Amino acid sequence: MTLVDWILLAIVLISTAIALVRGFIKEVISLITWLAAFGIALGFSQTASVLVPEAVDIPSARVAIAFVALFVIVLILGGIINWAISKLVETTGLSGTDRSVGMVFGLLRGVLIVAGLLLLGGFTALPQEEWWRASMLIPHFQVVAEWLLAVLPADVASNVQW
Repeated sequence: MTLVDWILLAIVLISTAIALVRGFIKEVISLITWLAAFGIALGFSQTASVLVPEAVDIPSARVAIAFVALFVIVLILGGIINWAISKLVETTGLSGTDRSVGMVFGLLRGVLIVAGLLLLGGFTALPQEEWWRASMLIPHFQVVAEWLLAVLPADVASNVQW
């Protein structure tokens, strides 16, 4: 195995270990919270920018401040919800199951992260590099990356060179 194989393996193992420790419920709620924070901040930052003090006279700076504020507020609220639901899971005695399912979730997430990185690499000359071609694991992760490639628009996907 090459250095890049060890790095890819480390990404998957770290994702798996984090999810094992945190559990499935925390992982899913965290993911939903981050997506919601981004979506809400993106969707409402323009509207919320009127609440930013007049001292900020640049309109784009107001929107940026509103974006960050909304993002942080949603993350905090999501964290509180996550904490409350996690306590509920602990009291029901499902923490072992939650952690086991979380481990599987983390494994899948790690594989998707690596596949996403390979997909991004496919837009560059990296696949022609010797270390890429010498990797034992890249061909396996590349199968998943090709699934991801299938959801991209054809004009974008045509730029990927394996």
